[in-house]
Amino acid sequence: MKKVLCAAGLGIALAFSAGAQAADKIAVVNTGEIFQQLPANQAIAKQLENEFKGRASDLQRMESDLQTKIQKLQRDGSTMKASDREKLEKDVMAKRNDFMQKAQALDNDSRRRQMEERSKILDSIKNAVKVVADKEGYDLVIDANMVAYAASGKDITQDVLKQVK
Repeated sequence: MKKVLCAAGLGIALAFSAGAQAADKIAVVNTGEIFQQLPANQAIAKQLENEFKGRASDLQRMESDLQTKIQKLQRDGSTMKASDREKLEKDVMAKRNDFMQKAQALDNDSRRRQMEERSKILDSIKNAVKVVADKEGYDLVIDANMVAYAASGKDITQDVLKQVK
């Protein structure tokens, strides 16, 4: 029984050592840093801003109009005829609901587009990591943000950044 346990322990130790040797060349890359340093990141932010500029300015106008009507209701509501006050209150509620729907739609569309563009950038970073890893013979590349400590392993962040640009 003792020999079986000893043999099993030796087998496990050999398996761990073989697994460690399978990934001899390990590299670390900081994709967050690459993402922040890419000039395309700022260009895409500007593109998205331009893409949604018209809708955002429409919302600002709607908000200003709504604020004006709310102020009028607060200021003149007590002196208005009941029918005029009710009409203004209904108008304010309708405009508020319309504003909220359009603001939500703009927010959703903006987030969706940001995620699409971010995904494109991350795909290009991933492809650049693969190119650098293949060129330099790395068996394993780990994102620096996912590792608590790495004593060995080359940081290839700058190489990947050059490849992406």
